[in-house]
Amino acid sequence: MLPSRLALALLASALPALAAEPVRWPAAPSPIKRDAAQEARIEQILASMTLPQKVGQMTQPEIKFITPEQVKRFYIGSVLNGGGAWPGGNKYAALADWVKLSEAYHQASLATDMKLPVPVIWGTDAVHGHNNVLGTTLFPHNMALGATRNPALVAEIGTAVARQVRASGIPWTFAPTLAVSQDMRWGRAYESYSADPAVVEQLGAAFVRGLQGQLGTDESALATAKHFIGDGGTHLGRDQGQTRASEKMLRDTHGRGYYGALGAGAQTVMASFNSWFDTRANKDEGKLHGQRHLMTTVLKEQMGFDGLIVSDWNGIGQVSGCSDTRCAQAINAGIDMVMVPEHWQEFILETIAQVERGEIPMARIDDAVRRILRVKLRAGLFDKSPAQNRLAGQADALLARELARRAVRESLVLLKNEGQVLPLRREARVLVVGKSADSMENQTGGWTLSWQGTGNKNSDFAAGQTVLAGLRETLGEQRVSFSIDGRGVRLADYDAVIAVIGETPYAEGNGDIPPWGTLRHADRHPEDLAALQAVAGQGKPVITVFISGRPLHVNDLINASDAFVAAWLPGTEGGGVADLLVQGGAAFKGKLPFDWPREACPRGGKPLFALGYGLQNGQKASVAKLSTKHTQGGCAASKELMIFERAAQAPYALILNSPANAWPELRIGDDLNGAWTRPDVVLTTTDMHQQQDAKRLRWSGPAKVLAYAAQRVDLQKNYRDGALVFDLRVEQAASQAVKLAMGHREELDLSAVIAQAPLNKPRRFVVPLSCFAAAGADLGKIEIPFALSTTGPFTASLARIRIETGAAKRPEAIACSALKS
Repeated sequence: MLPSRLALALLASALPALAAEPVRWPAAPSPIKRDAAQEARIEQILASMTLPQKVGQMTQPEIKFITPEQVKRFYIGSVLNGGGAWPGGNKYAALADWVKLSEAYHQASLATDMKLPVPVIWGTDAVHGHNNVLGTTLFPHNMALGATRNPALVAEIGTAVARQVRASGIPWTFAPTLAVSQDMRWGRAYESYSADPAVVEQLGAAFVRGLQGQLGTDESALATAKHFIGDGGTHLGRDQGQTRASEKMLRDTHGRGYYGALGAGAQTVMASFNSWFDTRANKDEGKLHGQRHLMTTVLKEQMGFDGLIVSDWNGIGQVSGCSDTRCAQAINAGIDMVMVPEHWQEFILETIAQVERGEIPMARIDDAVRRILRVKLRAGLFDKSPAQNRLAGQADALLARELARRAVRESLVLLKNEGQVLPLRREARVLVVGKSADSMENQTGGWTLSWQGTGNKNSDFAAGQTVLAGLRETLGEQRVSFSIDGRGVRLADYDAVIAVIGETPYAEGNGDIPPWGTLRHADRHPEDLAALQAVAGQGKPVITVFISGRPLHVNDLINASDAFVAAWLPGTEGGGVADLLVQGGAAFKGKLPFDWPREACPRGGKPLFALGYGLQNGQKASVAKLSTKHTQGGCAASKELMIFERAAQAPYALILNSPANAWPELRIGDDLNGAWTRPDVVLTTTDMHQQQDAKRLRWSGPAKVLAYAAQRVDLQKNYRDGALVFDLRVEQAASQAVKLAMGHREELDLSAVIAQAPLNKPRRFVVPLSCFAAAGADLGKIEIPFALSTTGPFTASLARIRIETGAAKRPEAIACSALKS
């Protein structure tokens, strides 16, 4: 019997409800249970607090922007040091300086007029060791640890990191990262243990157990499970981008690490910068910092997390309708502690006003402060000051060299070993080539002394060893020679060549490969291919040690190598590499934590080497000659030519130049903490939209900042109706004309437009390419797509310089008539 129309109609109406049935997240029971005495004390403290005191507890400034006296005055609950922030702004600050500053903040927090004072808590990004402190042993980054598949080793590292941070007077680290990275274009891929959620769950839990140990003791530090949630799954691997996934996928893929970490007792969780597009509901849920369902309903209620959620660096400002200093939505969504590094005083005032207006319920404020107090009590912060910890100031607690060397040995993955060239005889005479052989900066990578890991030199690592130094230690000084490029060397004098090559340091944002870029390593580092070509095919075996923050398309490098080793970012103990290359050392046991790409453009095809692959000593597995075909000009047609985004984008370089050649031009490097100084201009790094995403220029005389590439671009052909687009924040009005050029001549006068720009607020400038053409620029042959100059005092910050197709037709495009002298 056929169903009636009414029955069919009723069934059809029920289908959406069935399809929309909510995803249930299981509980993640913590081994750390609530203590009745602690809970009573929390309520006693909370009842004694005023609203300003409560909001102060929820505020986390950066040490660059707050003094101990201000901690006292504003009842500050937490401080942090970002990458590249040190006591007194001194990269070479001694361990005692860290303890002294931590103690000063602590004592200030107890000297307030609160009835029951609350100690401040200091958080730091100790993500592969206490990486901001000079003289610390640094471990391989998480990707390398994922290759070990060894939770016991990772737990030992967690314990060592806890000792390191407590030695500096800090009780809290923003680690581990639990991202399940899906796209190697992401510049933070090396912070992910694996693309396998089970590996992330297992190793994340192990690190938390090791780090936190017995919570509240001198050797315990607080862990942070980050970044909640989906940061490793953003579309096209864009940092802080959009994660397109169903809630079930968030739970089963990106959530696995949190079940491990919370199940191991992690007390804090950091919200993620990314946004979430729910593919099942076909709905853009916006930025995670404002996502109440995931942070409160899921994390706090369903999973049962009773610790605190901290925001990321100015993360509340990315929520729609919010700013860096005001975001009721983020606090109502579940953020308990707000990382507002610089403008924290405005945040306190505005948040108090929002509570008084009823935009943030007092119950939500109380819940946040209750959680903050709970974590501080569990960590033992009320019991001892930082200087009273038995590890405080103990330099030997910063060192764990043998543990780090063992981690290197277990993490290396052997991908090719033709003719069993590895291991080498101990009597072998070896030529070492490549830029990374004697570079602690390259082998330690991002998040090392500075945020991006740049601006470092070998002498900054007194307790460490480069790969070259490790080889000389193992084989003997007289048997190892070094040539950075391999040119002009008599190979007949050697038994083998070891090439140590790879990526240079980067961290979030700067490390992203744009969608129109490729995974081909030689596109960004042609010098590595050149070094291999100088020594390959000349009768001597070539062993390549590839140091990188991700698997990359290296078919050309593998073809030129008899053996190929993925060494990841091994940290300060480069000797661990030598231990595997020479007879009598350790055996290879590492397994790939991610697929290794066969193609230069990510298209989801069969990998060259699959996740879990890794040869062992003596294992025979020939690698046939690989295709080196790749897409010229990138993987995807782009409507945007990015010139500067946080850093100059290849092939462009940013240069300071004197229009009259009064002083030598200066190429801007990647050190975000440095100042680039010439007599008439000083360039530094600052924040505009995101952390350290802009360059501030202070002109005092004639000077120009320009972007240059040796190769010319046909803008007219490739970017129709295009415009030069950049963000500019005027901070001191120009005293002289400001000129904008495309090419070698100053073409357009920006003075009138700049004069209308508001002070200290970013403005987007859209300058049609046709304006440059009308002024005489040859758009078919552009090697300098951007140059800004003036001759007198002027201060402004620049961000996101690019050429955009179709931008000339936008309403905000500047009329050419407004750009004439």
